Amino acid sequence: MTPDADLLVIGGGPVGLAVAIEGRLAGLSVIVVEPRATPVDKACGEGLMPGAVAALARLGVDPAGHTLTGIRYLRGSYTADHLFASSPGRGVRRTVLHAALAARARELGAVVVPGRAGAVEQDGSSVWCAGIRGRWLLACDGLHSTVRRQVDLATHHRLRARRFGVRRHFRVEPWTDLVEVHWGRSVEAYVTPVADDVVGVALLGPAHHDYDRTLDSFAALHHHLDGAERLGPARGAGPMFQQSQHRTAGRVRLVGDASGYVDALTGEGVRVGLAQAHAAVATLGEDVRRSNAAYEKAWTAATRDYRVLTSGLLAAAGSPLRRGIVPLAVTAPGLYGAVVERLAR
Repeated sequence: MTPDADLLVIGGGPVGLAVAIEGRLAGLSVIVVEPRATPVDKACGEGLMPGAVAALARLGVDPAGHTLTGIRYLRGSYTADHLFASSPGRGVRRTVLHAALAARARELGAVVVPGRAGAVEQDGSSVWCAGIRGRWLLACDGLHSTVRRQVDLATHHRLRARRFGVRRHFRVEPWTDLVEVHWGRSVEAYVTPVADDVVGVALLGPAHHDYDRTLDSFAALHHHLDGAERLGPARGAGPMFQQSQHRTAGRVRLVGDASGYVDALTGEGVRVGLAQAHAAVATLGEDVRRSNAAYEKAWTAATRDYRVLTSGLLAAAGSPLRRGIVPLAVTAPGLYGAVVERLAR
């Protein structure tokens, strides 16, 4: 049967739309299947590292937001700052980012249709899902990917600690142009300026902690946010850690969170997702086995720093070493800065 499109993209979040843009820039026809209307809000730290800003610019996307000049770690009396060396990052509301990507995808001719992934069937020349047939299926359907399960790429690895994220916005003038990471006993609070009068605060940690009570435990944040208007509901996501056995199964490719995720600890989700989107389209070819091997290699290269550094920091954060992370950043600013710059590229 003749495919309806070259690329069938399941999931129209930021990564799915980036895949659609990459596909159209490569001259491919694209259909995106997404059940929700644009823009979609989601729990997200909303801090774009310099590398993510540059990757979006290459796609022709320039979302409005608040300039970010670096990263600040805080714990008690300890504070460690690192300013980005080459270019600034940007704090961007998730809805603003999603709308900007959707507009660019439409401008380039990508088609977005309502629907949900169901059974996935494929033969030697095409893939069928959600009532649509494509030459390739790129699954961008998130942490709990339906497609990942359908093509038997999911793993059942169990972690001792399952981490979740909850984010809320506050109407308050940002007190800094840095992303602040406040380290508590078992929870981190990420503060990202996203507008001249709005900051987002995401709490990352174990399940079943009360957002407001936990937020109040950070004295510095309580000082800045006391009396500030809360904008909209708190939104949660998790558990964060997800794995896949491989990223490819015939003509199906996993991209973004669907391909595996470690943690939001380093704020690299968007940058890494955009890099995967580029790799997933750039490695397509007539020889399925060879092009899949190329994508697996490119995926490993695109995510290596994120996976290694985030896994190491996460292990330290879940151990007695947690109390020493910020003091170490203070006493070894060169090491701290090198890690930040490595992740910000």
